[in-house]
Amino acid sequence: MPPGMPLQDVVVGASVYFPPIFKAVFIGLFIWLIVHRLVRNWLYSGAVWHPTLMDLSLFVLSVCGGMFLLTTGLF
Repeated sequence: MPPGMPLQDVVVGASVYFPPIFKAVFIGLFIWLIVHRLVRNWLYSGAVWHPTLMDLSLFVLSVCGGMFLLTTGLF
């Protein structure tokens, strides 16, 4: 790419922008992995009517928790 072209840094890789929602999903994924491991046996034992839906709700709550950590500055 010739010098002076727009978006030269992004193409070369010197600067990559990650929106805050991506960061919240990334943090939420790690929170969900920990929580899912803790409740996995209970979740799939038959005590929950729809384990996949419960798992999805835990993931959404984890992403909300990740966003909370980002907005309060705790992370």
